[in-house]
Amino acid sequence: MRWWKVIGLAGFAGVVATGVVVARAERRRRAYTPEEIRDRLRARLAEAEGASGEGTSAATAPPPARPSKS
Repeated sequence: MRWWKVIGLAGFAGVVATGVVVARAERRRRAYTPEEIRDRLRARLAEAEGASGEGTSAATAPPPARPSKS
């Protein structure tokens, strides 16, 4: 077998393996119901608020100042 055939087969195997990984991750992501996603996001927000110690959330914090256009 010539070296270019080996490289081509290795590239094809890499593309197939990447596709398998992406498809598996997509199936896992789509397996959540909207309620489960909301619950997970709320838990992450509560965890972030508890870790910050300030008690302000990103939703109630003022937006960052934009630079003026001069």
